[in-house]
Amino acid sequence: MKRKSPRIGPGTFLPLAVLIGLAGAARGQEFDLLLKGGHVIDGKNRLSAVRDVAIKGGKVALVATGIDASRAVKAVDVSGLYVTPGLIDIHVHVFAGTGERGSYAGDNSVYPDGFTYRSGVTTVADAGSSGWKNFEEFKDRVISRSRTRVLAFLNIVGSGMRGGNFEQNMDDMDAKPTAEMALKHKGVVVGVKTAHFSGPEWKPVDQAIEAGKIAKIPIMVDFGRAYPERSLAELVTKKFRPGDIFTHCYGGSRGELIDGKVNPAILPAQQRGVIFDVGHGGGSFVFSTAVQAFKEGYYPNSISTDLHVTSMNAGMKDMLNVMSKIMALGMSLDDVIVRSSWNPAREIQHEELGHLSQGAIADIAVLRVERGKFGFVDQNGGRLDGDKKLACELTLRDGKVVYDLNGITRERWDKIGSGAGGRSGRKK
Repeated sequence: MKRKSPRIGPGTFLPLAVLIGLAGAARGQEFDLLLKGGHVIDGKNRLSAVRDVAIKGGKVALVATGIDASRAVKAVDVSGLYVTPGLIDIHVHVFAGTGERGSYAGDNSVYPDGFTYRSGVTTVADAGSSGWKNFEEFKDRVISRSRTRVLAFLNIVGSGMRGGNFEQNMDDMDAKPTAEMALKHKGVVVGVKTAHFSGPEWKPVDQAIEAGKIAKIPIMVDFGRAYPERSLAELVTKKFRPGDIFTHCYGGSRGELIDGKVNPAILPAQQRGVIFDVGHGGGSFVFSTAVQAFKEGYYPNSISTDLHVTSMNAGMKDMLNVMSKIMALGMSLDDVIVRSSWNPAREIQHEELGHLSQGAIADIAVLRVERGKFGFVDQNGGRLDGDKKLACELTLRDGKVVYDLNGITRERWDKIGSGAGGRSGRKK
């Protein structure tokens, strides 16, 4: 007995994915989506040229010139725009929702989805808002509920980044339970963080490194303040392993410059594999440091925001503003993109991300370079003028459109009919 095919009539509503699949099957298309004519920048594959990008089943299916639009269910003209891997921001604070005042495990953090896709960011790493004692609450409350891919550096302070005495409590800095939690959530926990410590002791760094060794992950250090007995030079030359991360690299208050010149320990450390990350934040980026650093060839390995409730409304603003600021300092667009995608992917040991190789996860940003007169602001309110600024036109996560500024993936309203999917005019 033959099974009857389901009847699809005016009163039948199918999910968009099913409709696309049926349409594709009917017409024999190979791809779900085709981005045509954009300038592709892919640091891993050393590609910076006009290419078409085809997507199938949430993966990059093909990057090539002249892919026929008829091979895709949907083709989108992105000529004049830049197609890049989804951006990766490795320094954010997104442990929101606890209601704790004055805490990065609370009111100082923001929910990620409101800030990521509109800036082309598809992956973030929370930088130590939680410690081993409250990480699983963070995972349940934010990580597991976010559409953005959320990873985490675990704070060496077991209670996390809750301010005040919490972050100065050396009795709550323990490598063993930190490493155990990291291993329990391997791949989600991508590193260990120490931050804001104001004493002269090395214990936060030493315990973080010990945890990192056990779990085989890097550490990230917000150095707080430097002391003669706890100097930046000793941190980057004697404490850090290759792959460990010094964030807030242009903060200006931790010994980045000595007598107006780049600390002589920095460039040799960078050459042996120590990572220097922007981590802009609300109080960790000054032009007096950054301009001198660029003059001497001290460039960041990765670009990140240090997103939180203060920084987003101050000089930092968002990922694209920070990237534009680095361009205004003199870095090329290609180099800015690699430092916002492929480099951070490697730094957090997620090399399945940050590139557009065939078979890669189709996390993609489509960016526009706007030209005009723009101003970029540091933590002191100083302005640097620039003539280029990045804006996000389109963001894809796992091959799905999650942000479309100008509706370039959509049809004109008068071409899709009054039904708009069959729902127009239906009573609620």
